[in-house]
Amino acid sequence: MRFPSREEVERIREEYPVGTKVELVKMDDPQAPPIGTKGIVHAVDDVGNLIMKWENGSRLNVIIGEDIVTIIPAVITICYGGKDTWKTRTEAEKFFLKAMMLSEGSERERYTKIYTELKMGRTICTDEEKS
Repeated sequence: MRFPSREEVERIREEYPVGTKVELVKMDDPQAPPIGTKGIVHAVDDVGNLIMKWENGSRLNVIIGEDIVTIIPAVITICYGGKDTWKTRTEAEKFFLKAMMLSEGSERERYTKIYTELKMGRTICTDEEKS
């Protein structure tokens, strides 16, 4: 078995930050959770495995390159008509907080509305006014 380089492990950590929600697509292990099981990444170890907490209680790690998972977006934002999906709510909150602080007027109001919806726990946040 080949161990990934430090750079590869860092890339995996960037792609699967702590809190990322995933769904299992393929895992060749007799103790694997059923395909379609959802889980949350708790860490990435030094060899690039995803340390998991599966919704069925399993703690079996995901081996990148052997097992397959898909990322489930934690939140969706719609701003100026553009739709973005975010792996973690924290990532979206940081982005919109910074955007709020660096903008003025109606632009700041748009970013503030989305940031407020993120903090309220909504999964789809938009700058559009409801009619």
